[in-house]
Amino acid sequence: MTNIADLEIFSRVVSAGSLSGAGRELGLSPAVVSKRLRKLEDRLGTRLLQRTTRQVALTEAGQGFYERVVAIIAGIEEAEAFVTRRSTQPRGTLKISAPTSFARMHIAPHLGAFMRENPDLSINLVLSDDFVDIVGDGFDLAIRIAELSDSSLVARRLAPVERVLVAAPSYLSERGLPQSIEDLERHICLPQHNNEPWRLEGPHGSIVYRAEGPLQTNSSEVLREAVIAGLGLALRSTWDVGAEIASGRLVRVMPEFAASKSVAIHAVYPSRRFLPAKVRLFIDYLANLYGPVPYWETVPASAVSAPTVGDAVPPEPKPNGRAGPPAGTRP
Repeated sequence: MTNIADLEIFSRVVSAGSLSGAGRELGLSPAVVSKRLRKLEDRLGTRLLQRTTRQVALTEAGQGFYERVVAIIAGIEEAEAFVTRRSTQPRGTLKISAPTSFARMHIAPHLGAFMRENPDLSINLVLSDDFVDIVGDGFDLAIRIAELSDSSLVARRLAPVERVLVAAPSYLSERGLPQSIEDLERHICLPQHNNEPWRLEGPHGSIVYRAEGPLQTNSSEVLREAVIAGLGLALRSTWDVGAEIASGRLVRVMPEFAASKSVAIHAVYPSRRFLPAKVRLFIDYLANLYGPVPYWETVPASAVSAPTVGDAVPPEPKPNGRAGPPAGTRP
């Protein structure tokens, strides 16, 4: 039977990305780590890692083996936590991946309270707007804002996502208030940072509208600042601009139209029978913090409907070409 310690060494090598990195974490020399890995591969009769002096890479067999080893180690940790009553006092490091803007606004401000409740737990929060390889990159969990497809990962829905059309009062004072989808052709509509079209649900069903404004960016935060500055209309999530709507810095326009609600905020983690206490506690903490009606949705009713900003009919485009190119609709 394979030595459990050899499995932990193999797992640490993969997560650390090198023999020396794993050795430092385990208090072993690189030579000892290399010897134990060779012993494990000889016992299994297959190569698990391609090794160089600087880095390691999983083979195809190694990838499948690693996924199962992670589950085994997690189960052992959970069993030990149960026996020693550590389930109420999680220890170690919790490695989390989260989207940049959301983490800055709705995770980072609440970490202090969580860590004070769990003083023996350290947090490694990695910000990325890409979908990381949770298993391959050694994450305990990831926060994802998406419509999730089927996968081998487990997902828990933390909160709904409401996406609405907004603009700054200064923009509306100059351009007027749009009343219909057709009116958008006479407005500056800022494309989403990923260039996806606006998928809206309205009184008469679904609408797909391709915004073609003058600003192109791959940064959601740049787009957020642009709409606040009065550059045009944008489709934004209320978790991102709820405070600005409440304060009046942004106004919700055409409130009868909103994005499809198939997107939600999820906690995603490797499929395991035994979920480590540190992961379970953090997911429960976020779920209780956000709730079925997240705090960023509790804004005054007056902030959700557009105020009067002059003539309700949008003006014709000015000859200086500030309006973006005409954009069409399709069902």
